[in-house]
Amino acid sequence: MNQHYPNMLKPLDLGFTTLRNRVLMGSMHTGLEDRFYHIDKLANYFAERARGGVGMIVTGGYSPNRRGDLLPYGSSMNSKVTAVLHKHVTAKVHNEGGKIALQLLHAGRYGYTPYSVSPSGIKSPITPFKPAKMSARQVQGTIDDYARAAELAQFAGYDGIEIMGSEGYLINQFLAQRTNQRTDKWGGSAENRMRFPLEVVRAVRNAVGPNFIIIYRISLMDLVDGGQNWEEVEALAKCLEAEGVNILNTGIGWHEARIPTIVTSVPRGAFAFATAKLKQAVNVPVCASNRINTPELAEDIIASGQADMVSLARPMLADAYFVAKAEAGKADEINTCIACNQACLDHTFKNKRASCLVTPRACHETELRYLPTLHKKKLAVVGAGPAGLAAATVAAERGHDVTLFDADDKVGGQFNIARQIPGKEDFAETLRYFSTLLEKFNVKVQLNTYVKADDLQGFDEVIVATGIVPRTPGIPGVEHDKVLSYLDVIAHKKPVGKSVAVIGAGGIGFDVSEYLTHSDASNDQQQWYEEWGVDTRLAHRSALVEPKVAPSPRQVYLLQRKESALGKNLGKTSGWVHRAQLKKKNVEMIAGVAYERIDGEGLHIRAKGQPRIL
Repeated sequence: MNQHYPNMLKPLDLGFTTLRNRVLMGSMHTGLEDRFYHIDKLANYFAERARGGVGMIVTGGYSPNRRGDLLPYGSSMNSKVTAVLHKHVTAKVHNEGGKIALQLLHAGRYGYTPYSVSPSGIKSPITPFKPAKMSARQVQGTIDDYARAAELAQFAGYDGIEIMGSEGYLINQFLAQRTNQRTDKWGGSAENRMRFPLEVVRAVRNAVGPNFIIIYRISLMDLVDGGQNWEEVEALAKCLEAEGVNILNTGIGWHEARIPTIVTSVPRGAFAFATAKLKQAVNVPVCASNRINTPELAEDIIASGQADMVSLARPMLADAYFVAKAEAGKADEINTCIACNQACLDHTFKNKRASCLVTPRACHETELRYLPTLHKKKLAVVGAGPAGLAAATVAAERGHDVTLFDADDKVGGQFNIARQIPGKEDFAETLRYFSTLLEKFNVKVQLNTYVKADDLQGFDEVIVATGIVPRTPGIPGVEHDKVLSYLDVIAHKKPVGKSVAVIGAGGIGFDVSEYLTHSDASNDQQQWYEEWGVDTRLAHRSALVEPKVAPSPRQVYLLQRKESALGKNLGKTSGWVHRAQLKKKNVEMIAGVAYERIDGEGLHIRAKGQPRIL
């Protein structure tokens, strides 16, 4: 038994096969799934995670038929030609000692296609097309397609499949009254609404036989009006077990839910309590998910009996060797996922290939290779923010002699500011990671150093990563003693009043506003549940209760010159959370502002043609 994380690293016996540990790489759509010519990139991406020691990999979602496409002619498993291509993926993973399951995902009304279908033909609020209502014949045909897709996955060499039954996709749509208003045997009562997923699982098990892993991702908390209650969830779980599901993986929230479930402001392990309740109701292994990003947290969840496994999706983008490093007692070398979504989910929703903000190699393993240098150089890196830290450590890892300079008394640059924003505490993990690598690869660090040309004599190459200088707006009176920069407020802790205007509504403006609406920088988990209206007792349908928002200690105004909506250019998958958080705190967001002057009365502006003093 491993001495570092004995429960996380303990093998999991499924009877006919054994997983080498309790870590599941959760499903993520990366963009590599959608085109056949990316199959080698996909294979190498998964192979590196298998080499990194993960117990089981789950692919991105593959539709069982064309009407289930998430994107037009996107990833599907509906032909032998496709299955043959996937033999390359499974062989690569197996050569590294790993196991891999193909996720079967029918998008239902979440399909970005004009040919999408759903139980009742009700349009989704987050997709442009109204789906067609499925006929009874189409429902049965879709069940058959799931079975056929599972057979093809088995033929391709996959060790199992995961049936996506959560996040608001087709199966989840059958389960919820919100989207299932049918009056035939597929709708109405809870028993009827449960029929479709159970028939899918039954057909799949009959098709693949007993010695093939079936994971079912079950929605424990829909977090939308008209979703399931806990009694329905538990009844479904017991029936799924009876139909031969081997592992129940946790799903939390629909994509249209207005409660965040994975962004960085969500507390770590925030939904493990729901998995713990499920574990009490079934005998098959259950897997906790969402915001589990350290081996310490994973170990605690399993050791405390909340789950048998943990699902890590984005953390496997951030560090393919998460498990191997934990096993070797080198957890301080893990590049921790900070849940920013900037290069993974935001890319996916723009139809771009996913990557990772803290690990750009993710999904680019065949193109971006850090090979040992054949010509050692003496390198200077000027600036120890995230870019400079990455440049210095990668160059040193490759064998160069690196000196890192910074004018500050610590490394990290703007991340030292970001980590102080409530809900962004995980940014400190990136600085811990780089600090560990600086020492490991013998990078010479010179802080409190304003670099001059003479300081750079003798270096073969100089990498400039000095970042930016904050711009001061040209508003009359901007030098008034009431005016503070964001660095004054966050880095230097200068006091602010009870009424504050924040000029500029970009990412920093939103962060400063968030900072100002809190009495302290703590990210209290219970308070988070209350503010977003999450029912941790699971006594209410969809786990929704009335939010209780702690008042802001001050009135904040967030301003911008542009007429467009504030936060328009924030990340697609996280921007709505930032806007919602500020609205909860009664931050007044004003667009189309003309700044006139600053004086002893305050900030004079004109908005919508009317003068105001803030």
